Amino acid sequence: MTIIATDILGDLCGLSLGLIIAILPIGLLLWLLGWWSHRFWIVLTTTVLAGVFGLLEASSWRVQPIVVAVLLAIAAGVLALALVRVVTFAAGGLATVYLLQFTFPSLNQPVICFLIGGLVSLVLFRWYFMALTSFLGATLLAYGTLALMHYHEALDAIGWADTNATFLSVLCGLATFGGFVFQLLFERWRKRREREDEDEEQDGFTSMILGRIGFGSSKAA
Repeated sequence: MTIIATDILGDLCGLSLGLIIAILPIGLLLWLLGWWSHRFWIVLTTTVLAGVFGLLEASSWRVQPIVVAVLLAIAAGVLALALVRVVTFAAGGLATVYLLQFTFPSLNQPVICFLIGGLVSLVLFRWYFMALTSFLGATLLAYGTLALMHYHEALDAIGWADTNATFLSVLCGLATFGGFVFQLLFERWRKRREREDEDEEQDGFTSMILGRIGFGSSKAA
């Protein structure tokens, strides 16, 4: 299984320099802060996909493309967070079926694999989303870096990626693991800071109340 597809890389190499450069910060944000900003990415992805779907299917519905695209995008964006668990269940199930069919071709139980994978992805929702965003970010960074090197003629990215497909897959896998660990540690640090801030606010509020009580008591005496 190759993560970097040469046909997709070829299409990316044909983009303008600005679009190629834009891939890198998006990939970096997904790789390092995917879970922290997961609501933003869920709403953005759902909105864009719904809008594109509306533009493509508007002719069959006999409506104005821009109207149905905007309405679908708004509706999908509003419902995105409410349906995130359903989408996670489906994505986890499909990913499990694909991975098991690739690893164990003789295991022909797609329904059971889909249900088990979907349930596991819901139970481990946070870890699953960290791993998913880390993988997407690492993949985008790899695509963007290769396309940028190809644009500046520093490397024949398409031929090199075809020759070193296994190396790139391993590299993306290691980067995914590194991003997952970073997101996990960052989330723990953020939760600890939030608890410390809440404790400080509670201590400050308690001190203020005690100070007022003490001041009122001394004045009455």
